Amino acid sequence: MEGWSRKVYLELPVPSEEDHRPLQERLFAALEDSGPFRLERAAYIRMRPKSLQEAQGICEAGGWRVTAVLCFDGCGWELLRLEPGDTSGAHYGLCADLGSTTIVMELADLNTGEILASESVFNPQINWGEDILSRIFYTKDRPERRKRLQKATAEGFRSLMEGLKEKTGIDAFSCPALTVSGNTAMLHFLLGLDAFGVFQTPYAVQTLAPDPCRGEELGIPLDGFVYCCPGMANYLGGDIISGMLATGIPDQEEICVFLDVGTNGELVVGNRDFLLAGAGAAGPALEGGVVHTGMRAEEGAVDRVTTENGRLKAHVIGGGAAKGICGSGIVDLIAELYLNGWVDLRGRFQEDAPGVVHLPGREEDELEAAVEYAPGLYFYQGDMDEFLKTKAAAMTMVEYMMNLIGLTLEEVGRFYVAGAFGTHIDKEAAVTIGLYPDMDREKIISPGNTSLKGAERLLFDRTLMEKARDIISRMQYVQFGAVEDFLHLMVAATAIPHTDLNRFPSVAKRLEERRHCK
Repeated sequence: MEGWSRKVYLELPVPSEEDHRPLQERLFAALEDSGPFRLERAAYIRMRPKSLQEAQGICEAGGWRVTAVLCFDGCGWELLRLEPGDTSGAHYGLCADLGSTTIVMELADLNTGEILASESVFNPQINWGEDILSRIFYTKDRPERRKRLQKATAEGFRSLMEGLKEKTGIDAFSCPALTVSGNTAMLHFLLGLDAFGVFQTPYAVQTLAPDPCRGEELGIPLDGFVYCCPGMANYLGGDIISGMLATGIPDQEEICVFLDVGTNGELVVGNRDFLLAGAGAAGPALEGGVVHTGMRAEEGAVDRVTTENGRLKAHVIGGGAAKGICGSGIVDLIAELYLNGWVDLRGRFQEDAPGVVHLPGREEDELEAAVEYAPGLYFYQGDMDEFLKTKAAAMTMVEYMMNLIGLTLEEVGRFYVAGAFGTHIDKEAAVTIGLYPDMDREKIISPGNTSLKGAERLLFDRTLMEKARDIISRMQYVQFGAVEDFLHLMVAATAIPHTDLNRFPSVAKRLEERRHCK
């Protein structure tokens, strides 16, 4: 594995009257004669004064038998520290997905390629805004606030490293390398940069390809370097390029669609011959946001909804009382309401549907239709409308991109739906409401957290950084917000599953079957 760090065991000659070379020269000579560096004569090795200050005592304590810990700084190698004896068998690294809601980190054995443990925390940035836009405006023209968010992000990483250390007994803080994938705004917050260029035209952000930097520069207590996966544009960040590394789409012969739906929707269509990418606002509704009783997929959340004896039946994570509903539960709920005829194709509640009531809405003195999906918990007409707009935005991106290149569903080999949302959602329910296209279900793949998986691959193989840059150079980018007829296309996709039911033959069949069962 061509990783970002190396641990090399050295048996150094003891200084003598005949060999009185400086310690730094002695170390570099031994490294250049060692296996990993023997073929890299042109590569330079450097050592900072702090590391050199500690080196003499470590060499003497270890009887001049030591392990050198080195890290790649983007151009060459830095000798970070020495460890007494042979510790080359204990070589570990970290990789992370820096999400706007959750940060996930893994501890990996860099000798074997094994993932030893995983840990996640809510992104501490949430304290300054649930959504990215709120955080961008909070930090605009306020350097002290940018520092505040950067410090909070670093604290999130610290918490994860402490958790991994507790789980495994391995000192995660001594890891020499941490790879990070995240969208463009998240990486700006991590680096303490002004993220307003992500939001404002002409979208000239401060960086899309951050250089490697010491963890201590970012306030992360890491004895090594942080490496960020590069992005392509303001709304197409390193998390999507990381997804390309994870799925291997840029190397595949068959044409693939990659969709990552969250607050923003990112899309890549292509294969080894072409890559067309685009991004635009989707909305937080798919993750349970902007819903009266919406919540994340955690204990107490309704994550599945079925129909039993003519009534809705909710499944609750953890088995206790329902507290709210998450994204996968919402998709199931809307599918059941539609298949049972309790909402029409516009998503309008039918007055005679079981569980439908009229309750105070968002506006004062306004009564709004709602359906009780669990005891005391309601899904409102306004919730339905927001969700349908969000799913329409996501699928209009796909439709527009495929029409742009003259691609049909029959020509798509794989349809990837990335992220936690894609992992937990029921495929049939998603097709029923028009969130997924009506295609061979075997072709619809939920690869999980591809941002993290790409960061993992990058941790083990630094040559993939060049691969990421190559992928970016091959991509053509579409800013969906600039597409003139995008909103017009969305209108048709707002219906359940679509205004043209012929596009969803399996849904038409299920509707017919439900009618016969009544």
